[in-house]
Amino acid sequence: MKKKIRKTLTTAAGIPVPDNQTSLTAGKRGPTLLQDHYLLEKLAHFNRERIPERVVHAKAAGAHGTFTVTNDITKYTKTRIFSKVGKQTEMIGRFSTVAGEKGSADTVRDVRGFALKFYTEEGNWDLVGNNTPVFFIRDAIKFPDFIHSQKRDPQTNRRSDTMQWDFWSQVPESLHQVTILFSDRGIPKGIPYMNGYGSHTFSFINAENERFWVKFHFKTQQGIQCFRQKEADTIAGEDPDYHTGQLFEAIERKEFPRWTLKVQIMPEKEADEYKFNPFDLTKVWSHKDYPLIEVGILELNRNPINYFAEIEQAAFSPSNVVPGISFSPDKMLQARIFSYTDAHRYRLGVNYERIPVNLPKAANVANTYQRDGFMRCDDNGGPGPNYEPNSFDGPVEDPDYNEPPLKISGSADRYEQKRGVDEDYIQPGDLYRLMSEDQQDQLISNIVGSLKKVPVEIQKKMIVHFSKADKSYGERVAEGLKSL
Repeated sequence: MKKKIRKTLTTAAGIPVPDNQTSLTAGKRGPTLLQDHYLLEKLAHFNRERIPERVVHAKAAGAHGTFTVTNDITKYTKTRIFSKVGKQTEMIGRFSTVAGEKGSADTVRDVRGFALKFYTEEGNWDLVGNNTPVFFIRDAIKFPDFIHSQKRDPQTNRRSDTMQWDFWSQVPESLHQVTILFSDRGIPKGIPYMNGYGSHTFSFINAENERFWVKFHFKTQQGIQCFRQKEADTIAGEDPDYHTGQLFEAIERKEFPRWTLKVQIMPEKEADEYKFNPFDLTKVWSHKDYPLIEVGILELNRNPINYFAEIEQAAFSPSNVVPGISFSPDKMLQARIFSYTDAHRYRLGVNYERIPVNLPKAANVANTYQRDGFMRCDDNGGPGPNYEPNSFDGPVEDPDYNEPPLKISGSADRYEQKRGVDEDYIQPGDLYRLMSEDQQDQLISNIVGSLKKVPVEIQKKMIVHFSKADKSYGERVAEGLKSL
């Protein structure tokens, strides 16, 4: 058998390392010398191994996969990812908890992030959603306040039930999402066992330049499975990385998780007359009004070789849409278009899209005039011009990709965000009444278990909100708190 030749250890500059076991010192017992540049390199790099973690969605698992079209929807969108039945597109997904830090437990009661990057021939399409179809707020100006209420108390540095319930008690549109979060679906048994949603309303644009409003739904083929609170608490202590390991091991066994992508389609003009604002992120569209239409199959089938390179450095943004897919007047979506890319520039550097996991795989994309900045690892545009217009065959705009104009009316103003209007209680009440007796029992138990820790005045505010959604909902929470 041939003797295996081992590679020579080097510095980051490729210089061979003569000794990786001992520092350079002045004599056997003397002090370390500053000229031990390899020691300094190791320590300096070690101090910088942790890039700033995400403010939200810090803890996650991820994997590569494929998306396969199973149904023709070209009458709604001209995007090439959906251009023909059978077409496959490479993708990567990242699945996270929202509030916890990078080392937090997987099996906590929390909304789950469901972020997907599709490497299409027209550039990267990112669909950055959650495992719930709605959210706690409908105006992004409240997002920092909401997240602060979910994080750590500034004095005790502990998570606080009081902070979160105090916020929710004064933001009644959160009740729909709160009802989902504290329901039996609040703690998935694993990433394969939950649905994913684009959550926002987006738009499709077809070859005739017609616009349709669209909602994205990824329905798990493994079936919905969730933990009860006590089960999840036990696992959090025994195996805090339970979901992360479960997904990795399932793919290693070639038990590839799958989801069916379905969409709801609303003609552009119908948005004006719909019974509520279809761009309100705290609401769902009726499936009777806009039935689900199958589009394709998402399959996760390849684990990352290196988690940091492929998952931690993966940067997803709702601003990454491709021709045939675009935005809507959803206030939360409008803000996320900016905030996600801004967060990536802070966390990974201005050239984060040049990191391999984020780099488009298409042949004719990423032709920009952006130059320089931290972590520029490619040829930086070489000798080509860094301005436009120019006379040296630099890339130019293509008006063929213009979208149809979006009609806008009204005066620019800060319109009052009415809180606690009847509309905010309809869907939470409907959801409560759809639940089985066992599901209602779990919901009430989970809410009482958390709400009992907060001041009575906040409890009273929440009971009013629950009662407006459904009389029994409020009565049962009140009874549960009284019995403690």
